[in-house]
Amino acid sequence: MIDIEKCHITHYPAKVLLQASKPVEEIDDNIHQLVDKMIDIMIENKGIGLAAPQVGVGLRLFIISLDGTRELTKVYVNPTVTSTGGLETLEEGCLSVPGISTKIRRYTKCEVKAVDLDGNEFGEEAEGLLARALQHEYDHIEGFTIVNRMGQTAKIVNRKQLKKLKEEHEA
Repeated sequence: MIDIEKCHITHYPAKVLLQASKPVEEIDDNIHQLVDKMIDIMIENKGIGLAAPQVGVGLRLFIISLDGTRELTKVYVNPTVTSTGGLETLEEGCLSVPGISTKIRRYTKCEVKAVDLDGNEFGEEAEGLLARALQHEYDHIEGFTIVNRMGQTAKIVNRKQLKKLKEEHEA
């Protein structure tokens, strides 16, 4: 049982962000409550996506809303993302790595297969911002953050903020 009240943005280098998440076994009321809470947190923090590990829950679940609204939020339960197309480097930020925006290389297209909140399987092809968001959130359920994707130069440029996040986490 997930304690919904305890769900809040989890910052790097929290353990839940650094390990692969477990599959969602059953889509019950608790999962529906978790998704509602995640949508609130995403909107509150002006994000366009949020993965369960980012709210301290190690489950394979994420949400995406490219316009940051509740109405257009899509839920992905136990997703698989297959990247295709060329590579593109664009500026990216992350709610779990506050104060850092860095250039990240990602595929321009991807395919996702997942289950919705009613338990129905679905698949879609994505490109542009949606493809990037899907890959970003998928990274979270695989135990990766943008810190893992940063080049050496970016790590040096952002070393003070990374150190601050580590110190806050240890405190």
